Amino acid sequence: MKRTSLFLCSLLVIISARAESPKPSHTSSPATLSLDAITESVLANNPALKEGRARWQALKQQAPQAAAWDDVKVSGSTRLARFVDVPANSFTDQMFSVEQAIPISGKNRSRERIAAAEAITAMEDLRRKELDVIAKARSAYFALIRDNSLLEINRANAASMEQTVEISRAKLEAGNQGQADVLAAENELIRLTEARHDLERNISQDETQLKVLMNRDPFSLLGKPQPQPQPGHEHFAIEPLRAAMLNRRPEVRSAEASVAMAKARLELAHREWIPDPTISVETQRYNRASQAVSEVGAGVSFTLPWFNETKYHAHEVEAARGVEAAQQTLAGARTEALGLLRDQLQKIETMHHHVDLFETRLIPNARQIVETNRANYENGKTGFLELVTSERSLRETEAMYQQHLADCQIAVAELEALIGADLHLCSPHQEPTKRRSR
Repeated sequence: MKRTSLFLCSLLVIISARAESPKPSHTSSPATLSLDAITESVLANNPALKEGRARWQALKQQAPQAAAWDDVKVSGSTRLARFVDVPANSFTDQMFSVEQAIPISGKNRSRERIAAAEAITAMEDLRRKELDVIAKARSAYFALIRDNSLLEINRANAASMEQTVEISRAKLEAGNQGQADVLAAENELIRLTEARHDLERNISQDETQLKVLMNRDPFSLLGKPQPQPQPGHEHFAIEPLRAAMLNRRPEVRSAEASVAMAKARLELAHREWIPDPTISVETQRYNRASQAVSEVGAGVSFTLPWFNETKYHAHEVEAARGVEAAQQTLAGARTEALGLLRDQLQKIETMHHHVDLFETRLIPNARQIVETNRANYENGKTGFLELVTSERSLRETEAMYQQHLADCQIAVAELEALIGADLHLCSPHQEPTKRRSR
């Protein structure tokens, strides 16, 4: 009786302290970290994106170079010495000429279109880099939210397990439970402590990845991320996403630019048959003339491509085959894009199903089982093994839920990267390099 009274008193003290004690609070970072801030920082500071923008700006300058006329050619000559006697004004002592090629064939305009298409391709390559970097940053951000949530769950479970250990010790002192149950409870608490250290390491890795993408000091402080809502199914209408995929995906637009480039090369091959004349103006001064200019002449010169038919015909055939190849590449890029869209939508739907299942059924059921087993264990109606098993199952279920939630959000970020447009599914942010007019 004495041992039973001691056990009941200890149990009442523990339950009372558990009911009255406030939930443990954890100090968070003074500043919060939003998805918008991450995106803007990555777009503004990432070194790889800065390099891509510099290369694109450099390629943009090729179009005006290709469209420009050839430089004016100026030449002049003068007599240095004459070793024969000649009559006055028999030879020219000084000569000056100016030549200018006139691109009447329009070859320079065709070259300008080729250079402009190359610049568009470089711009789409830059957009792909931007979208990929944003997707990486978002994935790290959602992983950081997941790991922080798992850390909070771990701490709450550790606090609950500490109370279970105290209850087990009280039962041991009362003689209602063996030493093995107390040791098992302590081992579960040690497992939670070990898992907490792993989560803290994962959080550190997530933060490091974000800082590197933002080009920040990896040892600097980073704010606490804000949990993001899960996008609903109403945002994933197939037809608008198909249209966006074909209109905005960088690989598709780059293939379209390649088609335009190939057509410009075919146009250039046709224009190679048209010679561009070179106009020249020449002035001369004779050896005994009193005037500054004794004679003025003009001339024109041009090549004759018609006598080299094999060369220019082969050029045309090559350009025509280039157009055909570029068009096939574009068709393949569009089909591949739609295939990626279909698979990604299926992935999002699967992740969304997992999240709903865990949120509405599995986690509430697991929590109810733990609460029932804990109450039964405190009243001596169930064994310690059943309580520990149910608590472990709850931890695994909550961890899987957080993983599925992060996977769903990451899948949405990947969808936006695949399409090449901000769909505002998670949080609006600055859109990557906007489409320039061609």
